[in-house]
Amino acid sequence: MPDFELERAAGGLVCGVDEAGRGPWAGPVVAGAAILDTATLPDNLRLGLDDSKKLKAEKRETLFAALEQHAVIGVGIASVAEIDTLNILQATLLAMGRAVAALGTQPDLALVDGNREPDLICPARCVVKGDGKSLSIAAASIVAKVTRDRIMGELDQAHPGYGWGHNAGYGTAEHKAALDSLGVTPHHRRSFAPIIKILGSGDSSTPTS
Repeated sequence: MPDFELERAAGGLVCGVDEAGRGPWAGPVVAGAAILDTATLPDNLRLGLDDSKKLKAEKRETLFAALEQHAVIGVGIASVAEIDTLNILQATLLAMGRAVAALGTQPDLALVDGNREPDLICPARCVVKGDGKSLSIAAASIVAKVTRDRIMGELDQAHPGYGWGHNAGYGTAEHKAALDSLGVTPHHRRSFAPIIKILGSGDSSTPTS
């Protein structure tokens, strides 16, 4: 389980940073940033935080609501257009920078999940598999995941049939079948190989935004 050892060792004001949505075929990539104060953090929140991928959606929502009350959080988003222009890695790093800037305060250090350091307003330290090691990164992973899932749920309402409300834009069989029958939407990542293949075959894309 993640703990607060990395934050204590660093000293000062530390935020965690993580992303959600690097792999999907559709939708933006979203980053979260979180600053925790363990002195005031409720036990149920401190003990419940973990890598967002290990938690059920209902648990993530509960933790997100608690983080809104007991942490400083920031969200950064890179659009599909930015993903297609910059590539998914650079768009992810851009979203991370935006998330830290959105905190409204400058941390002394950012603990960033992964092995690539984004350009931030503060020094950064990469932590591989950090969402399972640092409570701050785990909190950021929940912020990113919940925010992105909500975005994909809204896009699912606007573009029914692709299953984005539950597959979050990932390349499931349901999503692939919908692409074959409904075509490519403006929210699909046209720089991703499966979408390039469909567009190259001459299949039409939907005209709605």
